[in-house]
Amino acid sequence: MSLTIGVDVGGTKVAAGVVDDQGRILEKLRRPTPSTNPELTAGVIAEVTNLLKAKYADVSAVGLGAAGFVDETRSVVLFAANLAWRDEPLKQKVEKLTGLPVVVENDANAMAWGEYRFGAGRGEEHVVCVTLGTGIGGGIIVDGRLYRGRHGIGAELGHVRVVPDGRRCGCGNRGCWEQYASGNALSHEARDLARVEPGRAARMMELSGGTVEITGLAVSQAAHEGDPAALECFDTVADWAGQGLADLTATLDPALFIIGGGLSAVADLFLDRMTKVYTESVTGRGHRGIAEIRIAELGADAGIVGAADLARQQ
Repeated sequence: MSLTIGVDVGGTKVAAGVVDDQGRILEKLRRPTPSTNPELTAGVIAEVTNLLKAKYADVSAVGLGAAGFVDETRSVVLFAANLAWRDEPLKQKVEKLTGLPVVVENDANAMAWGEYRFGAGRGEEHVVCVTLGTGIGGGIIVDGRLYRGRHGIGAELGHVRVVPDGRRCGCGNRGCWEQYASGNALSHEARDLARVEPGRAARMMELSGGTVEITGLAVSQAAHEGDPAALECFDTVADWAGQGLADLTATLDPALFIIGGGLSAVADLFLDRMTKVYTESVTGRGHRGIAEIRIAELGADAGIVGAADLARQQ
């Protein structure tokens, strides 16, 4: 049995697991991310890796799913919005601290690979994974291969601009797709409604402690209760998401979209409408095949499983 370690490194937590060649996680560890200190972050990654390696002597390599831009050699994190990584030689540091070969990959790419190999994407060779979370991430599989682009930072799907001079995005541009079809976008819609029509947003405000700073969790809870204003917010986000998938279809022509991220946990509130808008918006509809849409199967473990499998194949 071939064993590798996958590590999912985000802005708040480092999650690691020993994974076999069937995508099964044998054991997991989790630690907080010291996000402001690159040396400490590398140390935490090495700590969880060495603890797992000590227990599973057959571990042969480590895959790191890093929340940032990863270079074409899968060695250096060029930039990370939520971590203090700037041209960070992460592969070199972790190899030195663990004595194991290391592969570094973007976290959304690792998640997409995990779903393609062992989750909702099994059996398909043309897959686009879209993570609807705080923002929007993405991973693209073409002919069974992970598409990374010339510089290693392809598939930043959330930063396709859909509204010229639209909402300001953390990437520095305006009008990016993730400003309209993500968890943050859901909260934005609710807060806008609360400021203009507080009476209609009363239940969402109540669930947020009486403030107009409505949370995504409050919108979801109110929507599950049948609150019309909350359902309207979900409809708006679903419309933007469906239109974005149609645009991706015009570019990539996938067989399958996999929807992951935090919003996928409440897919019952938006999946049907998003799918309807998608099928109505695809260019050439009625004269072409269109992609199936599935919800991700591996949940929060997808990044660990995908990173571990990419390390195995390196």
